[in-house]
Amino acid sequence: TGKQKRVADYIRSFPQTAEFIERISDLLIYLLPHYIREGKSYLTIAFGCTGGHHRSVMIASDIFQRLKAAGYQVKESHRDIAR
Repeated sequence: TGKQKRVADYIRSFPQTAEFIERISDLLIYLLPHYIREGKSYLTIAFGCTGGHHRSVMIASDIFQRLKAAGYQVKESHRDIAR
């Protein structure tokens, strides 16, 4: 899955992956304070890919880490892989 270093490293080898993660992270970190000020108690963010095991898992995990590092309470869940 995208949780395995070998798979994640391969996905990260594409420049578009880093740019996508950076842009999405920046957008979410910008938007989250606005959601909080509006009184929203949660926000669901989902990523999909063809099989749901590789790209979406790796990207969701990276976004999870970035939001957590920014001080947000986050939960990571992957619908298509066993825990």
